[in-house]
Order: sequence, then C-alpha cells, then structure tokens
Amino acid sequence: MDKRNDTDLKTKGSGAGLKQQAELLRRTLDALAGRIDRLATELEKAELREYVNLMQKPWSLIWRNFVSGLTRGIGIALGFTFFAATIVYLLQLLGALNLPVVGDYIADIVRIVQRQLEINPY
Repeated sequence: MDKRNDTDLKTKGSGAGLKQQAELLRRTLDALAGRIDRLATELEKAELREYVNLMQKPWSLIWRNFVSGLTRGIGIALGFTFFAATIVYLLQLLGALNLPVVGDYIADIVRIVQRQLEINPY
C-alpha cells in the first residue's frame, strides 16, 4: 500500500506541477504576444516599410532627393532675395536721413546696387 500511495502522490504532484508549468508557459506566451504586438506597432510608426521600398527602388530615392534639393535651393534663393531687398530698402531709408558720414556711405552702396541691377537684370 505504501507503494501505491507514493505513486498516487507522485502522479498527483506531477499533475499539479504540469498545471503550474502550463500556467507559467501560458503567461510567458501572453507576455511575448503583447511584446510582439507593441513591436509591430512601433515598426508601423517608424514607417519601416517605406524605407525598405525606397531601398528596393533606388530611382525613386534619387528622384525624391533631387526634388527636395531643388526645392531647398529655390527656397534659399527666394529667402536671400527677400533679405537683400529688405537690407537695400533700409539702407535707402537711412540714406534719406542725410546723416553726415553714414548717409554718404549708405547712398554710395545703394547707388552701386541699383547700377548693378540695371546692368544685369535677371
């Protein structure tokens, strides 16, 4: 009888142990599934798919870079033109004040710029 009780206890004990192991495994798998879902969400946010598509189509990447460089260059040209026009306008206003030394210097600069614009109209 002692042998049966030992065997029954081992069987019952191993059954409880298997249940515990199964529960632990289930919790681990649930945690991994949650992490995989978060990773998938983060990868979608990073737009990794678009990056991979660009790497597979190098001409698309070249075209995008060309267009972005062109627009950047146009923006810089327009910005510098606006800035230079503002400076020339302010210099004209200061030249009209007839300040002793500064007014003559500014008037010379304005005349030079105006002459240059008349010679080389863009």
